[in-house]
Amino acid sequence: MLQVNVLRQKPDWAKERLAFKNFKQTELVDEIIALDDERKRLQAEFDNTQALINVASKEIGKLMGQGKKDEAEEQKATVANLKSTAGELNEKMSVTEKSLQEKLVVLPNLPSALVPPGTSAEDNVVVRSGGVDNINLPANAVPHWDLIKTYDLVDFETGSKVTGRGFPFYKGKGAKLQRAMIQYFLDFNTAAGYTEFIPPFMVNEASAYGTGQLPDKEGQMYHVTEDNFYLIPTSEVPLTNIYRDEILKENELPIKMTAYSPCFRREAGSFGKDVRGLNRLHQFEKVEILQITHPEKSYDALEEMVHHVERLVQSLELPYRILKLCGGDMGFTSALTYDFEVYSAAQQRWLEVSSVSNMESYQTNRLKCRFKDANGKTQLAHSLNGSSLALPRILASILENNQTENGIKIPQVLHKYFGAEMIS
Repeated sequence: MLQVNVLRQKPDWAKERLAFKNFKQTELVDEIIALDDERKRLQAEFDNTQALINVASKEIGKLMGQGKKDEAEEQKATVANLKSTAGELNEKMSVTEKSLQEKLVVLPNLPSALVPPGTSAEDNVVVRSGGVDNINLPANAVPHWDLIKTYDLVDFETGSKVTGRGFPFYKGKGAKLQRAMIQYFLDFNTAAGYTEFIPPFMVNEASAYGTGQLPDKEGQMYHVTEDNFYLIPTSEVPLTNIYRDEILKENELPIKMTAYSPCFRREAGSFGKDVRGLNRLHQFEKVEILQITHPEKSYDALEEMVHHVERLVQSLELPYRILKLCGGDMGFTSALTYDFEVYSAAQQRWLEVSSVSNMESYQTNRLKCRFKDANGKTQLAHSLNGSSLALPRILASILENNQTENGIKIPQVLHKYFGAEMIS
């Protein structure tokens, strides 16, 4: 959530940055400032009324002690009227504060000055790429959904029967390769200083609100209505909320976390090659990395995380590219995002496998995640997260790019985890 003082100090700049992110309702900035003015006015009037109540209440005691009962009764009537006024002011403040918050949560994060202009994915900027020249497939190469059938790795039909479309069964060597990747990704992350967690796979409404899934993405989340819990779309949500309503010490920063979790999203779509096979699922597995940092060091942390994910993708020997997302293609909570895509040679298209983002103070303001600096001043921390990595499309790319006449080659770094060099 954006801070009101940022909007107050630079309203025209804030509107320009929101428009840069392709956000249309820039008039909300003026409405929020007006509501904040009204809130401050009501607060001042309430405080003044409370001060008058305190003075009058003390006066009642003095008058009673002096035997001036009639005057004391008049003061009591005055106090009663003042308390009624204070109650009305308090109610108006609550209504104003609620309206202010409702408008604030509609505003997305402001994009960093490093974000390129643009309105759609076509305007994203390729930062760098690698491994594209090493693609050498047999003439009869096929997409991963055919390879899955040939080698009996994933059962989509039974998943549809048991749950629904987008909930596959991994089986046999498919399940083993999935498990091998999860373990390798976690080992890679913990070796870089990330502490491993196994988080809850459901969160409460306050947690979903804290990281920005609510109210922006409620239609994409699975909701357990009786308990008012939400199935997580990524382990970013429970991990970041560890530090909700916490005040950290400056020397505790940065905090680096990693976790494996299933992820649940209702956004899967229904037709065409873009959602075929493993390309888009309602339930998938992902390993996440996350940092809570000092505000002055968050962009250094972002570059560190981008290079970390790049080394991980390189270790899998997959063709990849890194994109800096333009303003119109960024997520709601992000100030700057890099997307990683791997090339699906058999499909002849790029598949997104990771997003690495700096949220700056947008999430931490919602979460009230703060730290005390060396001078004892309390500040908002910055939060960052990234996929390291999302498994379905990585699996699809491994199958398609490593298919041979004799089977599917397993990347060397996975040999000890998978227990074999080939799927045959």
